[in-house]
Amino acid sequence: MHTYLSAYDRWMPEPQTLGLFFLAALVLVLIPGPGVLYIVARSVDQGRRAGLLSVAGVGAGNMVQVAWAALGLSALVASSAVAFDVVRYAGAAYLVWLGVQRLRAPDAPASAPVAPLRRGRIVGQGALVAALNPKTAVFFVAFLPQFIDPASGAVAVQALVLGSVFVLLALCTDALYALASGTLADRVRGRAGARVARASKYGTAAVYMALGAATAATGVRRR
Repeated sequence: MHTYLSAYDRWMPEPQTLGLFFLAALVLVLIPGPGVLYIVARSVDQGRRAGLLSVAGVGAGNMVQVAWAALGLSALVASSAVAFDVVRYAGAAYLVWLGVQRLRAPDAPASAPVAPLRRGRIVGQGALVAALNPKTAVFFVAFLPQFIDPASGAVAVQALVLGSVFVLLALCTDALYALASGTLADRVRGRAGARVARASKYGTAAVYMALGAATAATGVRRR
């Protein structure tokens, strides 16, 4: 048992490193990015519950990105033009498809958000949006190694620990965005009627499509 604990302590980042990483990650997750825009759009359109489910989905997708970074796959995506293009165009196409689906959906009642999708589907959509975001892969490749000590060994374990801390922080801040935007939208929708509900539908579709266009326009990485 002592041997296992010693190995665990050796592989774990130093407390000072974890503290510095925590502060740097906290600053970064507080800055709204594409994931936050996706969550806010979902929360405004379908309410707080759907927003929180999207937070869970995005968090799951980000953990996939962390696993890819730990295994070295994110570095491959960041350095290979072909791999980068496959990921970015797949992610862009999926976001545009979500926007088209939202446009095709029937208008919601004036007094309530649209009928929510099945919980598993909302979580799955958020996970795919995050997992197919090439910017996240490039970010982890650039950010995590700054806090990893190769001399301690088990670089993949260190990356998983640090990446998990980052994702947990993002879950907390993303949940706040979902609750705030969903609550505000519910109040406005209840007072303003069908016009706001219709604007929410088209606005959400526009956000999805704009995020898709931004993903497609992400710069190509070359060796």
